[in-house]
Amino acid sequence: MSVELMVWDEPAPISRDQARATYLAVKRAQPVTATGDDMPAVVKELPGEVRLYPERHVLVSMDLDSMDEVSARVFAIARARGLVCYDPQRDLVHNLAPLGVYEGMQLHTGDGMIVHDPDLGLVHDVLGTLSPQNPFAALVNFGRHFLQVSPGYELEYKEGTLVRTTVAELEEVRRAFHEYATGERSFLDRHEWTR
Repeated sequence: MSVELMVWDEPAPISRDQARATYLAVKRAQPVTATGDDMPAVVKELPGEVRLYPERHVLVSMDLDSMDEVSARVFAIARARGLVCYDPQRDLVHNLAPLGVYEGMQLHTGDGMIVHDPDLGLVHDVLGTLSPQNPFAALVNFGRHFLQVSPGYELEYKEGTLVRTTVAELEEVRRAFHEYATGERSFLDRHEWTR
């Protein structure tokens, strides 16, 4: 079984609905053949099986066993090239902005996704995917601090000492992650934390 990602250029951040619609439209089109100057440079960099579609949409196919490793490389290449990346398996879009304040921050999920410098929209959307198949999401600034959540909305925060709390609503989880990513710490004052 194979899975795929799609990368392309967008002038501004787009929603998951827009990314999904673009992906479905591209899937109905026929691949194009490009050579020389017509070949986008990114096509040569991307791992996996790569197909070019009209308007420079690029589909990258990979087998399920290598999905985590290849996806991480595709996400990084797309970001470096200033391209949007859509993951139809997870129904997530990786935009270029807006980003958090911590350069090098990583988003980790329980289903194996790792994204360096995730955009805030992606972080928001990932938090809605918590489930037995995706048992946690974490924003990590290695060597400094992290914020993690698991189903049931148990938050864990570590900056020296690990502390925990449980919140009732997904929106409060999203608010805490947004504050963490943007350098705010209001979430620490709003909740009672235990060691």
